[in-house]
Amino acid sequence: KQWYQRRVAITAGDNRSAHVKVLRSLGQDGRTLPLQGHVGFDSLPDQLVNKCVNLGFDMNILCVGETGIGKSTLMDCLFKANFDDTVHSHKSPGVEISEHIYNLKEGNVKLRLAIVDSVGYGDQINKENSFKPLVDYADEQFENYLQEELKIKRDLVTFHDSRIHVCLYFLVPTGHSIRSLDLVTMKALDKKCNIIPIIAKSDTVSKSELDTFKANIMEELRANDVEIYTFPTDDETVADVNKEMNEMMPFAVVGSREDVKVGEITVRGREYPWGVVEIENEQHCDFVKLREMLIRTNMEDLREVTHRKHYELYRRGKLKQMGITDDGAHPVSLQETYEQKRAEHLEELQRIENEMRQNFVNKVREKDLELKRNEKELAAKYEGLRKENNEEKKRLDEDRKKLEDDLAAIKKKKEDLERATAEQANGQNTKSKKK
Repeated sequence: KQWYQRRVAITAGDNRSAHVKVLRSLGQDGRTLPLQGHVGFDSLPDQLVNKCVNLGFDMNILCVGETGIGKSTLMDCLFKANFDDTVHSHKSPGVEISEHIYNLKEGNVKLRLAIVDSVGYGDQINKENSFKPLVDYADEQFENYLQEELKIKRDLVTFHDSRIHVCLYFLVPTGHSIRSLDLVTMKALDKKCNIIPIIAKSDTVSKSELDTFKANIMEELRANDVEIYTFPTDDETVADVNKEMNEMMPFAVVGSREDVKVGEITVRGREYPWGVVEIENEQHCDFVKLREMLIRTNMEDLREVTHRKHYELYRRGKLKQMGITDDGAHPVSLQETYEQKRAEHLEELQRIENEMRQNFVNKVREKDLELKRNEKELAAKYEGLRKENNEEKKRLDEDRKKLEDDLAAIKKKKEDLERATAEQANGQNTKSKKK
């Protein structure tokens, strides 16, 4: 009976193994089955939309450009709002990061907008490390998100995503070529965020100069392997317009907070003696194209590329530093990695402690030798002073003895002189008496 039960179990195990092999042979996608009626999972897109609308969205924009180039004005125009505008001077000693967060709502969609400004960028004489605060800020936001992911109790749904989703890089309209500072900064940021170059104040150059300037910018970016954001063309609904907009990069924009009357119509623009520049007129600038691509068409793609490309690159590098790899031949568990890193850390601490102890011993020995050397110098100096004192004392004794001898001789001469004077006086008195 026991043998029979064992044989049945073995047969059942073989059948299960064969069944698994059959299922695997169908492929990863399985097989397609027709439904015999309505089930209801076709409402999943609606459920996802409702969930996203309830939670709201995050959008973080980094504005990089010189002071006074029009970063704040363009943000006001893009979102049709009056954001906080602080006037900054050109005398900043370094580049500072200024972040402002606003809660916007359009219809029933909530947007948490973060505008990050590079205060003082390009205002220094030495611009060598102007890009470093920007790179450090982007890495800091990546690190905050990674630390939230690594927590035991994490909540990425409600966690405020502060990673930079897009960098609007404002180029000075020189009309000739891009500056070396801009190339170095964009090269340092192209692995950290999606860069969209913008020619600011494009109404200061002519149309022909602007076309040449755009071509020169794109040529220099390609020559220096600077990766800028390209609008996706894999979605058929927006593939044509995105492809056309990719060919128009960089966008030449004009910003204004003033309403100007053109004929019977009031528009947002800039008024000059020779005419009016309308910022929403596509014949005057690319502001409408920028707003269409940035906000209305590709905002979600910017967020997705940030997470899928730039953050993933940062995360992969950090995990490699921790010793975690995907090598199937040599799998390493998190516990083993932790123990290894802990051992390395303790070894490094021990090494540092030994170095500090050895340095302390060396310093004590050097101090002891210095004290002994100073003691010998003081002893030699004391001995020299003692000999000088004795010699001086001996010389003073000799001078005193000589002085006493001289005084005794003078005293004797004085007595002899007084005796001679007295004898002479007595002799004269005697002569006078005889007379």
